[in-house]
Amino acid sequence: MHILDTERLSLREFTPLDAPFLLRLVNEPGWIRNINNPGVRTVDDALAWAEGRLFKAYRELGHGFWALERRADGVLVGMCGLFKRPALPEPDLGYALLAEHEGNGYALEAARACVAHARTAMGWPVLMAITAVDNAPSVALLAKLGFVEQGQEQLEGYNEPSRVFRLAL
Repeated sequence: MHILDTERLSLREFTPLDAPFLLRLVNEPGWIRNINNPGVRTVDDALAWAEGRLFKAYRELGHGFWALERRADGVLVGMCGLFKRPALPEPDLGYALLAEHEGNGYALEAARACVAHARTAMGWPVLMAITAVDNAPSVALLAKLGFVEQGQEQLEGYNEPSRVFRLAL
């Protein structure tokens, strides 16, 4: 299902046909270093991961992490979206790109659109975000969006402390 468009990207729900892309994305060194290692090693693993992490959120919450598809050619470059993690008191913004598409402004463009969507379509008063402690590019992106750091916290279900951010919408 199509969610929204930006100047260069279309955001849509992932489908089972995206499992090969998701397999690549969750095995990127940046994903493993800054998010986690989900142990996804095959397309079938990726499909099971997507069912439990993405498709379930679409059904139960009506939102989640969406595929970032370049409008010019339909190439998938990453994911961005809104998610309600049990470890956080408010919904949060998350994003990840394949390394080959980093540095093109796609994450900022998609994140801006998701923040606007949270404000207008969802009517949320607050949005949160978390990063790995040493993820400077993500911290810089969140600062550009106006997020304010709340400090570091050891969130339930995470092996390492996270930097926690908040944005009043």
